[in-house]
Amino acid sequence: MPKQKTHRAAKKRFKILKSGKVLHQMSNYFHKNVKKRPKAKRQARHAKELTGRPAKRIKQMIQN
Repeated sequence: MPKQKTHRAAKKRFKILKSGKVLHQMSNYFHKNVKKRPKAKRQARHAKELTGRPAKRIKQMIQN
């Protein structure tokens, strides 16, 4: 049976740390920034951790 290929789109959008955590950027960060509160823009700059079932699925897609 052939090896499963890495999902290229997932690899570009998510980052897996050595500890096993999965990080992603918040969506809609660059869209309509004038209307957004400064706090919301500031928080959107940082990567967020993905947990639970979605994180497990992303790990499966990337780590091949």
